[in-house]
Amino acid sequence: MTTNTPEPTATSETADTVFDPRTSFRVDTTPRSIPTAFRDYVGKVRGGDPGALPSVLGLVVLGVIFAITTPNFLTAVNVGNLLSQASFTSIMALGLVFVLILGEIDLSAGTTGGVCAGFAAQALASGSLSHAVGKGVFYALVAAMVATGILAYLTKLWWALVVIGLGVVVTLLGFEQQTTIMAFFFAVAIGVSIGVLNGFLVTRIGIPSFIVTLALFLAWEGVTLFAVNSQSIRTDPYDLWFGLTHANMPTWAGWLLFLLVVGGYAGISIRRSLARASAGLSHDIMALVLLRVGVLAVAGAYVVWWLNFNRNPNPGPEIKGVPWAAGIPIILMVGFTILLGRTTWGRHLYAIGGNVESARRAGVPVDRVKIGAFTICSAMAAIGGLFLADFSGGAQPGLGQGDILLFAVAAAVIGGTSLFGGRGRPRDALIGAAVIATIPNGIQLHPNLPNQVVEVITGAVLLIAASVDAVSRRRSTRR
Repeated sequence: MTTNTPEPTATSETADTVFDPRTSFRVDTTPRSIPTAFRDYVGKVRGGDPGALPSVLGLVVLGVIFAITTPNFLTAVNVGNLLSQASFTSIMALGLVFVLILGEIDLSAGTTGGVCAGFAAQALASGSLSHAVGKGVFYALVAAMVATGILAYLTKLWWALVVIGLGVVVTLLGFEQQTTIMAFFFAVAIGVSIGVLNGFLVTRIGIPSFIVTLALFLAWEGVTLFAVNSQSIRTDPYDLWFGLTHANMPTWAGWLLFLLVVGGYAGISIRRSLARASAGLSHDIMALVLLRVGVLAVAGAYVVWWLNFNRNPNPGPEIKGVPWAAGIPIILMVGFTILLGRTTWGRHLYAIGGNVESARRAGVPVDRVKIGAFTICSAMAAIGGLFLADFSGGAQPGLGQGDILLFAVAAAVIGGTSLFGGRGRPRDALIGAAVIATIPNGIQLHPNLPNQVVEVITGAVLLIAASVDAVSRRRSTRR
């Protein structure tokens, strides 16, 4: 005898139930107030992620020490010089942040900047690049750019392919020797070609990035000698090039840059807070958002206002305005911050740096993202080389060699970018470069201190930063 069990019928409660992810999963929907944000930050630091805090504290300590011991340190003219001294380091460090997030390294960034600036300077100075460097070197350069363009095509790195392709056209038609703008683009195109080569050798051939870039570091030293014919080439006759580290923005341009940066940050922050609130997710309350915007606005307005005063202590032309050596790195930093924080490609970069195998299994195009990161790094190295050539007086045979690369890596790491990958922000490069530039700037104002002290203190600061990175990584892993 069987018993017929009635089928369960949907009650009004189950029938009317609608799937709501906010109630079906544990999603934090609590708005963050100012006290909560402060407690979260303290917990983040204690949990092993200090971010840029150590570098900011180090910059403050160095500033206080030099301000007390050197009356000229905080003068307007010295601050302007300090910004110029930090420019090429900050730009190269901006590119290195992308590679360091992957847990990789690019030891050739310094000499990459040297070879790119060397060819650009030779093109402008000679009026005929093929005649100046010889047809063999000239056509070898063109062939190398074409080959890396093919690699960019095979890896579907379309933006790099466009830049390299235009660079080849500019080179063959001789446009790079006619105007400074074209010479700059020519240098960047060479940098993009080098970056594609670096990334291809690391990802497709499988050579460790340390070995690849160390080998190319040595190779580009020799290529730079070919580019400048073992002679120094002055860049100061070209006003645009000379202005990279010696000229200042018009006062109105400084205020415009301030409004764009602060206004953009405010717009993105407010929009994000409102969007998360409407989606029922945890969000910063408007008071917290406005507090952050207000701090940035007050600090930025004071800096622009102060730099717009005449910094020339002697009779003569006025020196005022935000230096281009500060404005251009800030513009690049803002653009890269958006690229890393607001695009799929940026999220993929962090995912690869955190765990490359997990990222690969999740469908992330690991090789393409890696090649793109190396390409951006070398492109920034080319721009940094242009700034370095201007600051040092011209494209020299040893441009980009020595400790230039080491200081750029140190700037990124001191600023808070992890050597182990997965963590870093473009702002780290600018903060770290400020620390790196402050050390020699302050020491050189002390006539009784030898220059050797610069290397000792810089090395100690880098060691401390690396130690903080290692300890914080260990603590975050334990948690």
